[in-house]
Amino acid sequence: MAEKKKSKKKSNPNAKWYVLNIRTGYENSIQKELKQRIEATGLEDKIEEILVPTQKKIVLKKGKQDVTSDKLFPGYVLVKMEIDPHTWDIVRNTEGVRGFVKTDKYPRPLPESEVKAIMKFMEVEQPSYQSSFSIGEAVKITDGAFADFIGSIEEIDNTKGKVKVLISFLGREAPVELDFSQISKL
Repeated sequence: MAEKKKSKKKSNPNAKWYVLNIRTGYENSIQKELKQRIEATGLEDKIEEILVPTQKKIVLKKGKQDVTSDKLFPGYVLVKMEIDPHTWDIVRNTEGVRGFVKTDKYPRPLPESEVKAIMKFMEVEQPSYQSSFSIGEAVKITDGAFADFIGSIEEIDNTKGKVKVLISFLGREAPVELDFSQISKL
């Protein structure tokens, strides 16, 4: 019930998106700390949202696929807030926050179009694959009709999670298309 109330809350017309420079690797903990400080001081109407932009990626580790969440901007957090002396103080004095990304003396808000583009990028349905393979690298096929064959990578398609491997078959080189999960490094 409380969740529904929160989502129907009217947005602050003076709140704009700003970028915070923070300690790299502490994005999630700073996001949590800021949320706790905002709730403790009752500033939810002035500091509306804290966002750590991430994107899902499929990573291969030892031939197994794993979905991870990659930070798009390590060392930065987006905050939707109305800047006044009190909110400025709360955010600036949070441990790990180095300051606002700004021009001149005051922080400049992000254009709404940029924020929308970041949000849209985060919602990409098809996660992109990330491989640790390179063209020309020797690999062993671990699965499928050519299991235990050794070959070299001719092409890598990160969008589909596939590779083309040249193997020696019946005295000639033959290209075989495989998933990242079907090969391993030698």
